[in-house]
Amino acid sequence: MVRAKQITGLKFYRQYSVSPYTLDFYCPKLRLAIEIDGGQHNEAIGREHDERRTKLLNDQGIEVIRFWDNEALTNPEGVFDEIVKKIKLQE
Repeated sequence: MVRAKQITGLKFYRQYSVSPYTLDFYCPKLRLAIEIDGGQHNEAIGREHDERRTKLLNDQGIEVIRFWDNEALTNPEGVFDEIVKKIKLQE
């Protein structure tokens, strides 16, 4: 749903590199990263890694929003709505 400028005409890149990480989706204009997380992110080591990663990205002025992969698969419209809400707050 973030492809082909479907979200308010904004360009999102898939698998965008921000050293040393690769973001699932990234909009340079908004400096917004969207991460789709699997179950490993709910384990202690995964949560710690995500916290460090988010801090590093925030320090570079990139905001990160996260969704569980099962949520993105079973409720894509809800995820889309949340992304649009976040974008409208930034405008």
